[in-house]
Amino acid sequence: MAALGWLTPRRRSATARSVLAGEAAAEAARKTSAADDDAALLTGTPEEVPEEPVFPVAGDVRAAAFFDLDNTVMQGAAIFHFGRGLYKRKFFERRELTRFAWQQAWFRLAGVEDPEHMQDARDSALSIVKGHRVSELMSIGEEIYDEYMADRIWPGTRALAQAHLDAGQKVWLVTAAPVETATIIARRLGLTGALGTVAESVDGVYTGRLVGEPLHGPAKAEAVRALAAAEDLDLDRCAAYSDSHNDIPMLSLVGHPYAINPDTKLRKYARARDWRLRDYRTGRKAAKVGIPAAAGVGALAGGTAAALALHRRRR
Repeated sequence: MAALGWLTPRRRSATARSVLAGEAAAEAARKTSAADDDAALLTGTPEEVPEEPVFPVAGDVRAAAFFDLDNTVMQGAAIFHFGRGLYKRKFFERRELTRFAWQQAWFRLAGVEDPEHMQDARDSALSIVKGHRVSELMSIGEEIYDEYMADRIWPGTRALAQAHLDAGQKVWLVTAAPVETATIIARRLGLTGALGTVAESVDGVYTGRLVGEPLHGPAKAEAVRALAAAEDLDLDRCAAYSDSHNDIPMLSLVGHPYAINPDTKLRKYARARDWRLRDYRTGRKAAKVGIPAAAGVGALAGGTAAALALHRRRR
């Protein structure tokens, strides 16, 4: 993830950049999925999770499922957890950790994506990995998943994904996180593959530029559309899952949209259209503002205090 100068939109059509990002993500996802089929089989059987639901229809191979990652499949944002892992490995200095910690505390309090915060996080991450080999970051990403992400997977959402797999359908993550990070998470969960932000690399080394733009908002919809065309899927029979109103373009593409742990805007939008809702958070506060309940109030307070302490120390 190199300096996110590349994340700053240039004076090109936003639609054109979204299409480019979506097509790049779809191409990368299909290549990775084909290469990772055997590895996915070695991940073992996921732990038992509650049964879900009558849908999907078994044997409908022209249907697939598309899952947002941050706060839908996993508590928190993948890019922040990845940053913590890189700091531990001395990829950057303490002042950058302050930024990551502050962003993560904000994300946990708000429970929704904010484009400005997310772009700032990616700017930091991309500047850190510029000049590093893709293979090196993939190897480190496997370790970071075990350290920071494995315990943050929502069991309920994982059950939904498993229901599609059990029905013989493909399941894809669709996220603004780097495609390499998303691919690791998809593989560990036994999913088909991942659509993610594609960072440019030359001879296996990150250049610090993006292909198109981050896979966020409309770009996610373009990625799903491109992948559906390549895989001969019928979007009316497909499902999509997300927590964020930013993903309404993706959710609106499919015949079976789900709002998972929804933010306020998405909950209102989904109810008005009779979309299915699932909320795996517990506790009144969690339901109100989207705080991952599994983190616990104490952990949240500790994380916020740590972020504030780091912030003050650097002032």
